[in-house]
Amino acid sequence: MSANTELQTALRSSHRRLDEATRPLTNEEIAGPSYCTDWSTAQVLSHIGSGAQIFGLMLDAGLAGAETPGREEFSRIWDVWNAMSPTDQARNSIIADEAFLDRLAAIPADQLDALQMNLFGGPADATRLLRMRLSEHAIHTWDVIVIRDPDAEVAGDAVSWMVDWLDPAARRSGNTQGGPLEVDITTTDPDRAFRLSVSDTVKLLPAGADMPPAAATVRMPASALVRLTYGRLDPEHTPATVETDGIDLDMLRRIFPGF
Repeated sequence: MSANTELQTALRSSHRRLDEATRPLTNEEIAGPSYCTDWSTAQVLSHIGSGAQIFGLMLDAGLAGAETPGREEFSRIWDVWNAMSPTDQARNSIIADEAFLDRLAAIPADQLDALQMNLFGGPADATRLLRMRLSEHAIHTWDVIVIRDPDAEVAGDAVSWMVDWLDPAARRSGNTQGGPLEVDITTTDPDRAFRLSVSDTVKLLPAGADMPPAAATVRMPASALVRLTYGRLDPEHTPATVETDGIDLDMLRRIFPGF
């Protein structure tokens, strides 16, 4: 099975999880809070729905060999979603998300595997595009679910893809005021080893065998590292299995305030 096929399977699973979590919600719950302090549940769902349409535009541009749409096109989509009622945002997000997945499924595998495009200023393929969509979808699905299920975790099949692609998120959201700092981070489920480096930039890269050990170490589930990088590992949602030595989690939380 190709990477793109596996990513589509994980995206479909995340869609079902979101649909099942959203369907029973009352209008009051939809308009109520999500884990994102600045967004209601409806606004998170709106972001997922508008994202489905935006990723669809990027996919179509790549398949056609056309220029990737930019912020002007995105803004028109956001304006439409922002004008919806909370109930319509919730309902339409699931519809738009499924339409994007159906569009993907209709593309022959060899055509999708051969796709090349320019994405945010650099070359990309379908795997990168789908990784980005899965990361966004899985995190925001957790934002919706965890408000009503405090023990919820980011879906494991999504984590297995996201954990190997955390450096872009770390560079985007990391706060360098916590540096200089070097931390060795090992994860379980799946097992990985990373070096977190904070200096003039924030980097979260696979640990190299030639690296001298860092003074600080952390061991945690991969799902916890994913949520830490996305600013979602507050004390109330930190697994008891997280272990630290030479650093406390509050410092790491300050490095990754979230976005």
